[in-house]
Amino acid sequence: MRHAIRKTATVLTCSALLAGALSTGTATAATPDRIQDAMDATVSAGMPGVLAVTADDGREWSGTSGVGDVRTERAPRTDGRIRTGSVSKTFTATLVLQLADEGRIGLDDRISEYLPGLLPYAEPITVRQLLQHTSGLPRDLPPEATWASLPEVDTERFTHFAPTKVVELSTRQPLLFEPGTDWRYSNTGYTVLALLVEKVSGQRMERLLKERVLRPLGLHRTALVRDFPFLPHAAARGYEQLYEPPRPLTDVTTYNYSRYFGSGSVISTAAELNRFFGALLGGELLSEGMLAQMKRTVPARNLEGDYAGFDYGLGLMRLPLEAMCPGEPAVWGHNGSLPGYGTWSMHSEDGDTRITTAVNQNITAPPSPWTLVMVSAFCEPGQAPAAAAHSLPDTRMLALGPLPS
Repeated sequence: MRHAIRKTATVLTCSALLAGALSTGTATAATPDRIQDAMDATVSAGMPGVLAVTADDGREWSGTSGVGDVRTERAPRTDGRIRTGSVSKTFTATLVLQLADEGRIGLDDRISEYLPGLLPYAEPITVRQLLQHTSGLPRDLPPEATWASLPEVDTERFTHFAPTKVVELSTRQPLLFEPGTDWRYSNTGYTVLALLVEKVSGQRMERLLKERVLRPLGLHRTALVRDFPFLPHAAARGYEQLYEPPRPLTDVTTYNYSRYFGSGSVISTAAELNRFFGALLGGELLSEGMLAQMKRTVPARNLEGDYAGFDYGLGLMRLPLEAMCPGEPAVWGHNGSLPGYGTWSMHSEDGDTRITTAVNQNITAPPSPWTLVMVSAFCEPGQAPAAAAHSLPDTRMLALGPLPS
């Protein structure tokens, strides 16, 4: 039964974690029961499966609800790999900022100084603007080069895109605005940044990421992939309703996401994402000054130009919790959206309290309170679940644009 709730929760520390769970309005420890309730509500709303892994001052907890495989009804694996989607942008940004820390990239330099001729626009675009989504670059591939319908999400799963081809096709479209004057989410901009990293370092992006970030932090299940379509030891199989019922959900676990190289092609586990953000926000990967620049934000805008409900730094989201939990501080991290997978990886500013949660249906998922799974790690929303969930940003539209039908 796809909608039957199956709970599994693993407490990785002693029972003192549960006894010490905090009351409403605190953000120093996660409440496992609260997170589990939010996961169960998400599955009751029609999501196949959801998982969450938290870390709080070294104490870890993990839990699941629903199924990770609709055929076998196996529960999601909290130690399995997920497609992180746009959480990949924080990895790309970290490499750019490390090179900037070393004086090899200037954040306010024009990208044309490093990659002459790559962008066709006369207007100067800086590295900082690409990192912060203020460059005006188109979000993605033009309509004629990407999914135009839900069935095409299925039939185009093995399409290869070289990074330079992604940029060339995307930039056939005009700039969305004069660089530096507005904010619009751009996957294309992060593919440009990946090319920048490779040009300046002289190494392939995946090798540099492994040497500078993954190996030092012990992130052995995390990788940046290009054309590799498989998801080894998947936490859950990913699904979308790509055809009209009574056709069942389509399994989109196996997919070539070369179109999102640098912007959405990292695979990882929930625990390893928590470890990465803990190290990043804890000052292990960047100098104090560079981390401060990464956290210097501007308001994010939705497709209509209104405030999107979060602020954006240099590859890092700042999500205010005030609307749901009055008096609570904002949390930091990133969201990811791909067909079959949605991810929130959010963390307290010091990186001590962390949560990564993932679902296995995304662009066609029914409305659900899934985002409250993430929020519940930091506080108890003071609104009814439906109202609280409505006050949170829907980042699927930002990351993937108008959804095909």
